[in-house]
Amino acid sequence: MIPIAKPYASEEEATHVREVILSGMMAAGDIVHEFEQKFVDFCGAKYGVATTNGTSALHAAVLASGISKGDEVIVPAFTFYASASCVSMCGATPVFADILPDTYNLDPKSVENKITDKTKAIIGVHLFGQCCNVTELSRIAKNNDITFIEDAAQAHGAEWKGVRSGCLGDMATFSFYPTKNMTTGEGGMIVTNDYSKSELARVICNHGQTEKYRHTMLGYNYRMTNINAAIGLEQLKRIEKFTEMRIRNAKILSETIQTKGITVPFVSPKAKHVYHQYVIRVEDDFPMTRDELMSYLASKGIGSAVHYPIPLHKQPYFAENNANTQLPVSEDCAKRVLSIPVHPAVTEDECLYIADTLNSI
Repeated sequence: MIPIAKPYASEEEATHVREVILSGMMAAGDIVHEFEQKFVDFCGAKYGVATTNGTSALHAAVLASGISKGDEVIVPAFTFYASASCVSMCGATPVFADILPDTYNLDPKSVENKITDKTKAIIGVHLFGQCCNVTELSRIAKNNDITFIEDAAQAHGAEWKGVRSGCLGDMATFSFYPTKNMTTGEGGMIVTNDYSKSELARVICNHGQTEKYRHTMLGYNYRMTNINAAIGLEQLKRIEKFTEMRIRNAKILSETIQTKGITVPFVSPKAKHVYHQYVIRVEDDFPMTRDELMSYLASKGIGSAVHYPIPLHKQPYFAENNANTQLPVSEDCAKRVLSIPVHPAVTEDECLYIADTLNSI
């Protein structure tokens, strides 16, 4: 079976983790600080705060942006749950906007239609490894004096007009879950060029402490460990290579898949797509349904997955407050999208096999 995702780790990660364990300094410490600095250098930003995971990074970033009860934050309906739950965790209300049918990212026109006097931020998700329309979303945020937060959980090294994710908004957050473009096992990062916001986020992530045993606000234990950071430091050494391999695999797939009824990923000319997922869309004129295609691919030894089958405004937790919300593009894409293998462990021959399998239907 060609798996839909496969974390890549080597002897270097194991050696570094072993060194940390034997040092006895396993909690947050110098290794975490080194990882923070090297990751923001990779992004081209100034400040980084490492966290336990991508969700805690989002939660802390939203809190550090001053979002609280009574506020509204605009979020795409077609994304992972954490992009919206982080807003609810702050006592605020996520307001769902529709997406563009080609990139699956936020539709700026839908965002503009959702703005009210309660809107305090936009969370722009760089879905599947391609940056959202940062130009338009930043313009909207600036014109309405609201914060623009990048959810870059799937976009390590992605670019918009030559600028890397992490430097495109007021704050950005990353995930280092095992299936992401690079991993720390579990982990996340808040990235910003705003020193005061970075320091506030650090306090939030460390029990609200401004100094040891002095707690000035409600905080959380969102600290990354030295063990996780050790993995991240080794992954950072190879992230550029990982990205090259993902782009190579995506190029093979896009150039080789020629079957009617399958739409391959669209890449904006302003973006560098890093292909966290390679997402095809199953159209009406394809001879199988999306779910039938998944079963067929599995019978041929090809893994696949649906990201994401239920738009957020239809999720049980959010549905009651969004009973009258209609987001047709998000709802349509949720029925059609299918992710197929593109990760660095997929060989060129396997890419050709996947494409030939689709073309033979």
